[in-house]
Amino acid sequence: MTGNDRSGVTGARSDAAESSSFRFSRWLREHLGWNRIYRTTSYLRSALWVVPILAVVAERVTYRVLRFVDPWITWDLTGLGADGARALFQTVITLTLSFIVFSFGSLLVALQVASAQLTPRVIATTLLRDKVIKYSVALNVFALLFAVNGLNHTATEVSQLATFVAGLLGIACLASFLFFIDHAARLLRPVNIVALVCDQGMDVIRNVYPREGAETQPAANANQRDSPEKPTLVVSQKGRSLIVLAVEIDTLVAEASRVNGVIEFVPQVGDFVAADEPLFKLYGRAATIDEAALRECVAFGSERTMEQDPMFSFRILADIALKALSPAINDPTTAVLAMDQIHRLLRFVGKRRLHDEIVHDSAGQVRLLLRTPNWDDFVHIAFTEIRACGANNVQVARRMRAMLENLVHSLPESRHPALRQQLDLLDRALPDYYKLPEDLALARVPDSQGLGGASGGRPAG
Repeated sequence: MTGNDRSGVTGARSDAAESSSFRFSRWLREHLGWNRIYRTTSYLRSALWVVPILAVVAERVTYRVLRFVDPWITWDLTGLGADGARALFQTVITLTLSFIVFSFGSLLVALQVASAQLTPRVIATTLLRDKVIKYSVALNVFALLFAVNGLNHTATEVSQLATFVAGLLGIACLASFLFFIDHAARLLRPVNIVALVCDQGMDVIRNVYPREGAETQPAANANQRDSPEKPTLVVSQKGRSLIVLAVEIDTLVAEASRVNGVIEFVPQVGDFVAADEPLFKLYGRAATIDEAALRECVAFGSERTMEQDPMFSFRILADIALKALSPAINDPTTAVLAMDQIHRLLRFVGKRRLHDEIVHDSAGQVRLLLRTPNWDDFVHIAFTEIRACGANNVQVARRMRAMLENLVHSLPESRHPALRQQLDLLDRALPDYYKLPEDLALARVPDSQGLGGASGGRPAG
């Protein structure tokens, strides 16, 4: 976030400090620790078992309610006797067991295929967070347990309401299974995976850089931080060496404001921090803040996540393109699909303000310094590796040129130097791969499709 926007957010939250939800969240942070809460919620969002477990609880409550209401049902809902009701329950049990086994089996195979052909990083960020997968499995678990309960309670007397609901659940499970197969087949297509990664990346960029409007100066001139020269105290990482997943900015600003000091967070979100490496630099009276409280404001993990890491979506898309360009797979069309979404992300981030790394409190005082990726960082991760591995492919070379020329025409002038440098590097690399003049001339034509589109690309739009 930029300094002005973050200070506004901090001020708004301080105004709402008396709300019950704010007091409850503050109580959780104080007693459980923000980093524990963050890691837990992040894990639960990608855990496949959570929704099915909730379905187990929901089934227990639902069946008891239906059994309680059933005596007031005076009409025949199903027309089934005891034998027919038991047969219905057994059919639903068989269906749901088959669907659950097939769904989990096919999901494991799909995860392996996606990991091998695209990148392992799409598993936690996309596939395991897909709501259709979670709720399809939960519905089948609910129906299975409901049918088991119904079968156990059907001897000579038939619960009309429970039998009717079991029949509806069987139909719903069959429909959800067919929809699940169609959804999984579409979800695992590379074009849908890269689009989903891009959508999530745009949400993260919108949160990290909420201020629209690019800077008027290149990053080399605009990114100057107003920080003291020498810290009063340096707080180092303790325990295991891990990756920074997220930082609780509001608490750090509040702590620095409380003691009238300045805190600098040394690593960047997504960085690997080894034990005993600097984590915080404290200036002035910020050195009086409890070190344990500062460490509680940082969430660590063994693998990067996307919540506060705007570079991670670029990393995933670049990895997909690089794997597609590897000799083992040799699928340049998939690489072009990944480049389409990189193009989309670059246009989005290029129109936002990136350079403020200073966070103010509600009074406008500097309280927190932290590093965030700048425009050059985004451009390098978008082009450098793909150019090095794919410039020898006509599709990739033409799509990269079309992307660069489009961005030059559509983004503010302050973004142009880094883009023109990439164009120059592409021009200098191509002669090493294309010895025939005709091939070289073809590779230098911008084409938004890679190969097969109209010559000349799309300069703007």
